Amino acid sequence: MSIKQNLNTILEAIPKHVTLVAVSKTKPVSDIMEAYNAGHRVFGENKVQEMVEKHEQMPKDIEWHMIGHLQRNKVKYMASFVSLIHGVDNLKLLKEINKQAQKHNRVIECLLQIKIANEDSKFGMSAKDASSILQSSVFAELKNIKITGVMGMATFTDNNTQIKQEFESLKNTFDSLKTIEVSNFKPETISMGMSGDYKLAINCGSTMIRVGSSIFGARNYN
Repeated sequence: MSIKQNLNTILEAIPKHVTLVAVSKTKPVSDIMEAYNAGHRVFGENKVQEMVEKHEQMPKDIEWHMIGHLQRNKVKYMASFVSLIHGVDNLKLLKEINKQAQKHNRVIECLLQIKIANEDSKFGMSAKDASSILQSSVFAELKNIKITGVMGMATFTDNNTQIKQEFESLKNTFDSLKTIEVSNFKPETISMGMSGDYKLAINCGSTMIRVGSSIFGARNYN
């Protein structure tokens, strides 16, 4: 099937309140333009440099999501255009995003990455740390960021029971955090679920899925 057909198949199958982030990492601009010409506007990259290069070459009404692990020294390169940063896992990174957003006179939306997987390779903070950050005086002073929800990555496993438990734990974390009232925290997004498990993620409360290979085909890591 074509990229357009793949996109439409997924969009027809997911509820209207769920946002589809087309994960375009390692894919050429021509492939992303095929999705763009099919009407899609939300794309996710996991490397800042790759996202910057694609942003420069592509139409400016695209919503670029940074979905990978983010180093503080890379924030400045995308601060002028990034729509949503998914993987915020510490306060120092939040402060840097705020600082760079200020330079461009904009508010950058972010998600707190919660560690739900058992794998050591997965990043993220605990629910307790997220709660502490959101209720801290330091966070309240960050006027150029807005936390709009949480993001999590499940363990890479075929055990659906385990994945379901991890997704449910992220939903529970979201529910516990959303009672916190602070002006730069507007919780509405739960970003979880990828090509292999997005249907399960939606059943567990996801409002944003990150799908790559089911749209663009297998990744090219050469």
